[in-house]
Amino acid sequence: MTPIKVAVIMGGFSNEQSISMESGATVVKHLQDAGFEVFAVHIEPNQWYYLDGKNKKHRVDKGNFSFEVNSERVVPDAVFNVIHGTPGEDGYMQAYFELLGIPQTSCNFYQAALSFNKRDCLAVLKQFGIKCAQSYYLNKQTPVALEEIVKTVGFPCFVKPNRAGSSYGVTKVYQMEELQPAIDKAFEEDHQILIETALVGTEVSVGAYDKNGDVQVLLPTEIVSENDFFDYEAKYLGKSQEITPARISEEETAKAQAETARIYGLLEMSGLVRCDFILQDGEPYFLEVNTNPGLSEASIIPKQAATAGIPLAELFAQLVHNVLPQK
Repeated sequence: MTPIKVAVIMGGFSNEQSISMESGATVVKHLQDAGFEVFAVHIEPNQWYYLDGKNKKHRVDKGNFSFEVNSERVVPDAVFNVIHGTPGEDGYMQAYFELLGIPQTSCNFYQAALSFNKRDCLAVLKQFGIKCAQSYYLNKQTPVALEEIVKTVGFPCFVKPNRAGSSYGVTKVYQMEELQPAIDKAFEEDHQILIETALVGTEVSVGAYDKNGDVQVLLPTEIVSENDFFDYEAKYLGKSQEITPARISEEETAKAQAETARIYGLLEMSGLVRCDFILQDGEPYFLEVNTNPGLSEASIIPKQAATAGIPLAELFAQLVHNVLPQK
């Protein structure tokens, strides 16, 4: 039987490019273990190419997402999307592959665009009774009313870019003189920003994916940052503990898992996602949903899969089989 051809797309155009490359290497390895014919495809601002085992680049034809290998033109049967940030997590690649008719493993383009825009996602979920922090929105051209912001969200608060990942441009603010510099910093990353009340409690992250049409929810991971919050250093430079399963009660675990499954359904998600919450007074308050979460060996989802006894080869193969045409 001819093996299924899977292109693992990685890289992207954002500050998360290097993190995506680590995720991509993990996915390539485990999909090969699962018996797929795997192609590591790098998506960069100025070039798209398949990088073979000899570090030779094979240019990707963007017209049909094909590339030449050993004098044969390859069009993958499926794409495994591990681009964090733009253009892999905000809907662009999803829409591109839908137009080409090539199945891909992350959610659809509308869900990607909606969830990547934090304030729009929060606005939708609040309508369904999902608990979220009090928030204030700013566009770059909007006059900044510092007193009004403080009146709405209070101190401490988080100032963050609306459409950026990995905690780039995020500041925790405790007093008025820190607020404007934090706003300026966030605007360096995005022309839309979100200012939220800092919730007090335990931060947890919960993975979920679909398996033959049923939502599978993993055990929560507890995030304990050495820094003031789960910033870039804490996420990627070892300045945090990620404890799986989280040291929370069975009731809190059940609530976080139920809320994750509910959000997955409300947003009509597909593929593998990770929902982040603060457990405040025993209740999960939603922070954000990541539709292309980190998949390096050190990332949260692989740790949750290990705790559940799910080999990564099995998990990644499931995500591919989910999107292949049913025979």
